[in-house]
Amino acid sequence: MKNNVVALIPARSGSKGIINKNIKLIAGKPLLAWSIDACKKSKLINKVFVSTDSIKYSNIAMKFGADKVILRPKKLSGDFSTDYEWINHCISSIKNIDYQIIAHIRPTTPIRKLKDLDNAIKLFSKSKMSALRSVHQMAETAYKSFEIKKKLLQPLKNINYDLNKLNMSRQIFPKTYSANGVIDLYKKDFIVKNHKLFGKKVLAFETNYTPEIDTLAEFNYINYLLKNDKN
Repeated sequence: MKNNVVALIPARSGSKGIINKNIKLIAGKPLLAWSIDACKKSKLINKVFVSTDSIKYSNIAMKFGADKVILRPKKLSGDFSTDYEWINHCISSIKNIDYQIIAHIRPTTPIRKLKDLDNAIKLFSKSKMSALRSVHQMAETAYKSFEIKKKLLQPLKNINYDLNKLNMSRQIFPKTYSANGVIDLYKKDFIVKNHKLFGKKVLAFETNYTPEIDTLAEFNYINYLLKNDKN
């Protein structure tokens, strides 16, 4: 089937903010395991691959249900390595599977609804877009954000408002959205042909606010949410 979907979960070992973040226990399971579990529950994701530079991480990924681990070289696992680089490495490594859609599932977003995964895949499968990104509406519109230049507050570049207007009610400004890690979807053939993940037409898939883990405070907050989840 041409539209078979493979999930790719990145799990490099070099996290600086939280050491070994991707395998740190959260609500009783390694962080990585929450994303593997979500993919395995989806009826529309056919295979689950984990991309990592660590044998230890590889063993944990397989223990918690990954179909296969793709070991990536250290040069693709640095702080400044791009998503395109490791995803392209995965594409080159996956053999004998006929698939077209890639689901990029970030382990740093362990709270995601199964219906969001499946609805996003259904929507993208019917579209002619090059990619899809999950987003949620920002609590405060980005139009009211600032830069600091020479210790002075400045509106963001190319926003032609002075600080008096930026202090007005948020309702007069356009809504803005933040990408979250619920799911990103790509088309394999587009990546192979264009050497990038996103084209000019990227489909927006709006979800409820979804927290991500970058700091220890965020880790502790999501740990609390997962431990107290009544669903």
